Amino acid sequence: MLTVIKHHLRRYPEFEKAAKIVKKITQPGVWFVLDTIETFIGRRDPLTPPRRLMTVGSNEFTRSDFNAIGQKLFQFLVDIGGLKPNDKVLDVGCGVGRMAIPLTRYLSSEGTYDGLDIVAKSIKQCTLTYSPCFDNFHFHHADIFNSHYNPCGEYSSHQYKLPFPDKTFSFVFLTSVFTHMLSQGVQNYLNEIQRVLVPGGRCFITYFILNQESEDSIRSNRSDLKFVFPIDQGKSISVNTPEVAVAFNEQYLRELYQKFGLCIVEPIHYGSWYGRKTDVGYQDIIVAVRA
Repeated sequence: MLTVIKHHLRRYPEFEKAAKIVKKITQPGVWFVLDTIETFIGRRDPLTPPRRLMTVGSNEFTRSDFNAIGQKLFQFLVDIGGLKPNDKVLDVGCGVGRMAIPLTRYLSSEGTYDGLDIVAKSIKQCTLTYSPCFDNFHFHHADIFNSHYNPCGEYSSHQYKLPFPDKTFSFVFLTSVFTHMLSQGVQNYLNEIQRVLVPGGRCFITYFILNQESEDSIRSNRSDLKFVFPIDQGKSISVNTPEVAVAFNEQYLRELYQKFGLCIVEPIHYGSWYGRKTDVGYQDIIVAVRA
């Protein structure tokens, strides 16, 4: 229903602008009321952050699917990625802890979790929430420039070094990170991921992947996202702010993984973003093992 309304509003720019203003005014109040009600009736997980800090989810207005999506992605980490309770885990792009919540119930006393994110207030929230209760969970701020999420960041993604020694982790995952990063950054991150992984360690990364099937869907308007603006090794949905959503050519990704000693576990799991019928979620998933 909301999608239909948005479609019709685009035909009347003045109403669309007014609707955005109304939404901006009313949305914080809606979030506060929902947070308060859930807390009062005992339906709110104490680890769940306030809605005002959430930046992910399919329901933008109520943000009521934060935990449900986190649980679903966690199951993909186990079923597709091979995550084990005793893994040493690195979550690059941890946000406000969507994936950390289910991992508190899964990781054993031998397992550890480190979360990294470019948004400082997200890391502050996670540190305050998790540190008193989970001594094997740690959070780190990476002040990396991103034109959409962190426009004042000090470091560039293609030069940033993960703040961990070599061979620290047995499992590294990134969800909705490389979908907002350009090619130089992706190359650097993959190199860093293989550096911090132990031999035989696994990485689980989501993408928007361009291949014959997804390109055909985009051309025939079956895709949710219209990747039409060329960038290095792929395309974006925005010419002015390409990091809003980025898709990479599949052959390019395969060559990168080979270059950095990451062996792809076939098959690649293609998501539903371009109209494909699948049960592996919205984005495409590549799982690989460090040689």
